[in-house]
Amino acid sequence: MEIKRNVLLNPGPATTTDTVKLAQVVPDICPREEEFGEVMEFVSKELTKFVGSLQEYTTILFGGSGTASVESMISSVVSDGTLIIINNGAYGKRMCEIAKAYDISFIEFKSSNVEAIDILMLEKVIKENKGEVSHLAVVHHETTTGLLNDVEILGALCKKYNIEMMVDAMSSYAGIPIDMKAMNISYMASSSNKCIQGMAGISFVIANINSLLLTKNNKPRNVYLNLYKQYEYFIKNYQMRFTPPVQVIYALKQAIIEAKEETIEVRNKRYVKNCDVLLEGLDKLNLTHLVKSQDHSKLITTILEPTNPKYKFDDMHDFLYERGFTIYPGKVSDANTFRVANIGEIDYKDMERFIIELQDYIRTYDVNP
Repeated sequence: MEIKRNVLLNPGPATTTDTVKLAQVVPDICPREEEFGEVMEFVSKELTKFVGSLQEYTTILFGGSGTASVESMISSVVSDGTLIIINNGAYGKRMCEIAKAYDISFIEFKSSNVEAIDILMLEKVIKENKGEVSHLAVVHHETTTGLLNDVEILGALCKKYNIEMMVDAMSSYAGIPIDMKAMNISYMASSSNKCIQGMAGISFVIANINSLLLTKNNKPRNVYLNLYKQYEYFIKNYQMRFTPPVQVIYALKQAIIEAKEETIEVRNKRYVKNCDVLLEGLDKLNLTHLVKSQDHSKLITTILEPTNPKYKFDDMHDFLYERGFTIYPGKVSDANTFRVANIGEIDYKDMERFIIELQDYIRTYDVNP
């Protein structure tokens, strides 16, 4: 079966292998069957093993987009204490919106969306609220710009002040090596459709088991997204409390198998090479990207749009889309940008072809920066 290949350079869902796509073509099965429970057990345990030991960590699965797992994590974990949320992009802002919706006590720590977090200033805020701060939430890879926040330094800071850290690793999990114990991460949220290279529809929280057990008596703020209840039900028979997206889980199982074969370290090297080719090409085209090398994830790049009046994003998008490449508009409020991701089942040759097509667009539309 031949499947048309599109190169998705949007920040997710990412380009997948044909084997992941075709893994969804399976006989119909009731998700309450023991056979399907074995599939979900495999998925949960293997997702955990990429970042921690099964003795100390567990993965709780939900049907839904990545925001579902972030909302579950924030709404289920924080009880009487105060949460510090680092806001340096659209997804840090979203965590603030979630905390506000659930009437959770939180402090918004605003930071640049293109530069590293000021750790000394953050520590000052913690000291000023000594004894009140119980949790800190941060986006590992801020998909708004491609900024990579240093969760290892943040984890050390949290350890110093006995604060539990929650990480939105939506577009870094399985694309960048992560060790939850070494980084002092208590909870981490991600989804099936980015660097793990599965299909959209599953989100998950990987939790430190001891920390999770302490949330058992937290007053529930919701039903579907209650993290402990979902965990408690799952460990009995490897079933979700509510109907899961069956075919997507089969695809995720295949994506996990392929990630294990490639290894996260090798996948990261592939992504980095993709990015290096992209950045070299952008320089030749005189296009400027926002995040400096030392803070860049090498997974997503935010690029300043040409100021040429002939330029229109929609024209560029359509030109590239017709040639098999999908790009995404920017989310930076104070700059006109577009984003190019280099995650998913693509390699440096795809990026070389993309640069050629981007150059062709610039020449065709006469929109030299």
